[in-house]
Amino acid sequence: MSDRPDPKNPANARSAHVTEGSSRAAARSYLRAAGMQDADFKKPMIGIVNTWSTVTPCNMHLDRLAKDVRAGVTAAGGWPVDFNTIVVTDGISMGTAGMKASLISREVVADSIELAIEGHQLDGVICIVGCDKTIPAAAMALARLDIPGLVYYGGTIMPGRIDGQEVSVQEVFEAIGAHGAGTLDDAGLKKVESAVCPGAGACGGQFTANTMAMALSMMGISPMGANDVPAVDPDKAAEGFRCGQLAVERVFAGDNARKYITRASLKNAAIACSASGGSTNAVMHLTAIAAEAGIDFGIEDCHQACVEAPVICDLKPGGRFLASHLYVAGGTRLVAKRLAEAGKIVNTPTVSGESLFAEAAKAEEAPGQQVVTTVDAPVMARGSYAVIYGNVAPEGAIIKLTGHKVDRFTGPAKVYDCEEDAFAAVQSGEAGEGDVIIIRYEGPKGGPGMREMLQITAALKGRKVENVALLTDGRFSGASYGFVAGHVSPEAAVGGPIALVETGDTITIDVPNRRIDTDADLTARRAAFTLRELREARGVFAKYRASVASASQGAVTIPNPPPAQTPDRYQTTAATQPVSEDA
Repeated sequence: MSDRPDPKNPANARSAHVTEGSSRAAARSYLRAAGMQDADFKKPMIGIVNTWSTVTPCNMHLDRLAKDVRAGVTAAGGWPVDFNTIVVTDGISMGTAGMKASLISREVVADSIELAIEGHQLDGVICIVGCDKTIPAAAMALARLDIPGLVYYGGTIMPGRIDGQEVSVQEVFEAIGAHGAGTLDDAGLKKVESAVCPGAGACGGQFTANTMAMALSMMGISPMGANDVPAVDPDKAAEGFRCGQLAVERVFAGDNARKYITRASLKNAAIACSASGGSTNAVMHLTAIAAEAGIDFGIEDCHQACVEAPVICDLKPGGRFLASHLYVAGGTRLVAKRLAEAGKIVNTPTVSGESLFAEAAKAEEAPGQQVVTTVDAPVMARGSYAVIYGNVAPEGAIIKLTGHKVDRFTGPAKVYDCEEDAFAAVQSGEAGEGDVIIIRYEGPKGGPGMREMLQITAALKGRKVENVALLTDGRFSGASYGFVAGHVSPEAAVGGPIALVETGDTITIDVPNRRIDTDADLTARRAAFTLRELREARGVFAKYRASVASASQGAVTIPNPPPAQTPDRYQTTAATQPVSEDA
């Protein structure tokens, strides 16, 4: 028996290093115990990496979906090999110290996928994902591994119902604010919390999970249509089987992940995030995927996508509908069709084996649907977010533009050094109308872990506070809306200018001119400034703090040289200004 893999059988070229040759007899003995027989050693071995967990509706059904995926792999001539990795659920950890684990989990998931696949020299991989960070983590791992594979999203949750009205998890966070303001009693709060999550599936609006599921479909690393089907829909089983087959087909075709993850496909994904009114977290995730693939694609590319692509989906949090409604209306294919017709995206390959434009051409629009409009008659004339700079954020910040019509805000700073203090100030009424609420030391290193601030934005809405702005070196949830800017870089923990701002300073956020500035003399303050001692971090939190890059670089933990783009290139010009709401 030869010790060398058979060069005539490229489909199992990687796993042959484990399964072929006399020196691999011990390895085969383990694999035989796991069910493989002689004929199976010639098959491509496909890793099925599952983020299943019973802690959250986002992921609790993924074990069931894996059965369909395994059947598809087997039918296509592959040998399925199951692995599990973790999930940290944003909705459960939101507003607690546990939220610091969320973004860190993205890196742990990506690392664990890499280790499982490389450790066993598998030929391909399919990642089954649900809650927010597992989706970009899977794409990051594929970009890093550059082997055949795809990402399969478990699907959106269906709407809950209260008194005949459809609701999502967004309403429960807003109910917390109303309860704190005394306008909703305990029974009313319990009524909301008991209704908003009726079963399996990820958060129902165009929040981070559904934003990234659409982005990966547009990128071509998820099969078009598979991610759209809701978690509990009977058609989900067929999609899982199809994904299993496609993973094997990609191995036989010799198509590595970076065939699909390219600068052009990343731009298509960013265009879709803008057009769908999606989460600002997409900026961080797309730039992280690009970094893993070694592609020069940064925050300014994401901004430019929003300059080019208006919002054409009327989806929550800023709109009326949920992801389940988008599925019925025509799904991601319909969004792609609209964008292709308007010349906003380019044709790229996808893991379905058909091009992006060919997939878009299959769109079936539901008669009378109101979820997706056209580029000529958009929901909002500008894209869903903008990258802004200034003396508070010289390396950039991401501001959300959906759900309001404010272009400029000036007010006094109310500065808080952690999320808990800011939330208490909002609930007590200390911070509110007219203020610029600044939450710092919550960035990648400062947290560590860069928490989301949905609890604060929802509390403000629940208290009916509208004339307010929020600014943080942390993040905002995909379910957040209002005049909020996150990802301020450099962060306070490394001495970024946000660390020098004081309560009472005047802050101006100017979207048309892409500026966020204070009139305070930060240069004078810098002379007396010393870095503060950060909160203690142990274990994985300490490892993350030591290795994480700036939010402006995707907050990745891999070697990641600064991009060629520099902030001073992005002083306002007519060519780069966002389109006015009134344009």
